[in-house]
Amino acid sequence: MRETLRAKIIAVCDKKIASKGDNVGLSFYAFFANKNDDPELLMEAATWWIQTHQLDHFVKAHKIKAMIQAGR
Repeated sequence: MRETLRAKIIAVCDKKIASKGDNVGLSFYAFFANKNDDPELLMEAATWWIQTHQLDHFVKAHKIKAMIQAGR
């Protein structure tokens, strides 16, 4: 996964945790605008989320952040 996407995921997780608490869940769609303006980046996130790690639709933000920081 490219570094810019990793940084964006961590930033979104931090923002969601700060605003909604440590128990907040999110999907990979949380990292993108409502319009599909970067389909390649969206597919990269979807592949990481669905194919690589077989995550559920909603996962706790702190878990996603930890996975990204661990380089998974």
